[in-house]
Amino acid sequence: MTLEDDSVGRKRGGDIRPLVIGAGGMLGQALLRRLEPEYPETIGATRAEIDILDRFGMEAEIVRLNPTVVINCAAWTDVDGCTRNPARALEVNAEGAEHVARAAAGSGCRVVQVSTDFVFDGRLERPYVESDVPAPIQAYGLSKLEGERRVAVANEDHLIVRTAWLYGEHGDHFVGRILARARAGEPLRVVEDQRGSPTLADDLADGIASLLRVEHRGIVHVVNTGVASRYELARRALEAMGLLGRVRFEAVRTVVPAGGTARPAASPLDTGLFTRLTGAAPRSWTEALDDFLGREAGDAEA
Repeated sequence: MTLEDDSVGRKRGGDIRPLVIGAGGMLGQALLRRLEPEYPETIGATRAEIDILDRFGMEAEIVRLNPTVVINCAAWTDVDGCTRNPARALEVNAEGAEHVARAAAGSGCRVVQVSTDFVFDGRLERPYVESDVPAPIQAYGLSKLEGERRVAVANEDHLIVRTAWLYGEHGDHFVGRILARARAGEPLRVVEDQRGSPTLADDLADGIASLLRVEHRGIVHVVNTGVASRYELARRALEAMGLLGRVRFEAVRTVVPAGGTARPAASPLDTGLFTRLTGAAPRSWTEALDDFLGREAGDAEA
């Protein structure tokens, strides 16, 4: 893979016409909200409109739409499902990503591929930087890493954005599941030995938007800063919504059952390269989470 570690990101010239594939998902919707005001020609395509497994249909549609950059948010992110069906994981997350990259290259435009912290094994004692060697420990991470590799080969003008622990509006995610179970009065047992970078989808969308104006090829990590355990993330969410004292809530250690899916023990991502390229530092995970939950509480009261 190409990784040009510029100390300062060079600005990318020309008009930008983004096409967001996977626009019906949580990140896809966040990207449309972020990009449309700045780039009125932004196009969003749901799976029904562009299927990344339909190579030739997608190529024809990209030619017709004539974007300058294709952002691929389509993926199979069910980690346990990928363990049960690794062939399907590779088909969607690797072959599908390659189809998008080749179609974009055929139309002479850039591709942005969204990837994950799960390409790492979680054994490092510091946040991962872009040049650290990936070593996925489950089918999901393997399929996403293979997708990274294929995208880099298929389209020279590529940007691979790794993120982690994503949550936001209109999606199924850890924060939402914790709050739903707490509101239902269910006891919560949350692991304290998995650590990472909780990231708000809106902030990831902001980061991708910033990178669209930067002349850079390769991998960039985009997450909210700071490190949290699953337990710490859940506790802060429960506190913010006034639910902490209403349910039984305890910290536990990770136990992977036979045939289950291992997760990285510690996979926070370093955002130093992103800051050098864009001149901006992502906000902390605590600030982003408090902002998100504040809006959620406001919407519930309205």
